[in-house]
Amino acid sequence: MAEPVAETVRRLCLALPGATEKVTHGSPGFFAGRQFVMLWPDGHHDDEFPHLWCAAEGGVQEAMVSMRPERFFRPPYVGGRGWLGVRLDRRVSRVELAALIEDAYRCVAPPRLLGALDGSRPAGGRRRPATPAERPAPPVGP
Repeated sequence: MAEPVAETVRRLCLALPGATEKVTHGSPGFFAGRQFVMLWPDGHHDDEFPHLWCAAEGGVQEAMVSMRPERFFRPPYVGGRGWLGVRLDRRVSRVELAALIEDAYRCVAPPRLLGALDGSRPAGGRRRPATPAERPAPPVGP
């Protein structure tokens, strides 16, 4: 049986270095110093479907909502600060969800946690795979 999406969100959030969970407004919130994800497994206010709100860089909310309004929306309260609403009541790609959560984490996490995430400092948690540009060049010559 597939894992419920709320448990997938929880697992992805808590796998990030230094991330913690606490109940806020009656639902799970995830923090790395500051909050980066708010999970509404049973919906919230007029949005009576499972969803999450996540921190996002400037311009991301507008771009995602305009490109995929069936998946993304401007959430109440935090939407004015650029946070992104993500519907979880449809097929959700774990890869897309993981990327959204990591991007949200990167918006708020302090430098020491970002260093741990990127592998420059040991602190547990998962490491971001190196991009081809970051990988060392193969040795040249005999």
